[in-house]
Amino acid sequence: MVSLEPLSPNHADEMVRVLAEPSLYVFTGDTAPSLEALRQRYVRQSRGVSPAGDEAWLNWIIRDTATRSAVGYVQATLMLREEPWAASVAWLVHPAYQGRGIATRAARLMIDHLTRHGVREFSANIADGHLASDRVAGRLGMTRTEERVDEETVWRA
Repeated sequence: MVSLEPLSPNHADEMVRVLAEPSLYVFTGDTAPSLEALRQRYVRQSRGVSPAGDEAWLNWIIRDTATRSAVGYVQATLMLREEPWAASVAWLVHPAYQGRGIATRAARLMIDHLTRHGVREFSANIADGHLASDRVAGRLGMTRTEERVDEETVWRA
């Protein structure tokens, strides 16, 4: 089982270890953040809104309920000036916890929460060849489209 915990800057110390795994960046080309960079990112993200005020940033840490360990995160970006509200969602789970349905369960918890608060459309941008994320999107009821954003394929529900 998993639970979601709203992101705060205090999570950086724990999450820097989760995000240190190089294999997490195979599809994005990014590298693991330093502790200071992660702290700064979490300060920005935990504000919950973009500097321009046109996007809501919603981020949660995924916890394994048995161990209370952080194992990843889910996030949603809502365009506040568009109706009905639509959310672009993403998920990340440390490789040691992958293959157990954690990403699907955590993303479902997030989507259910957002639906209760008026979000009606969901999308996820997934790198070509990222079969695990393709499977999660499919389990969430999303369908692969022909749309591309930043060289990634858009999935929609």
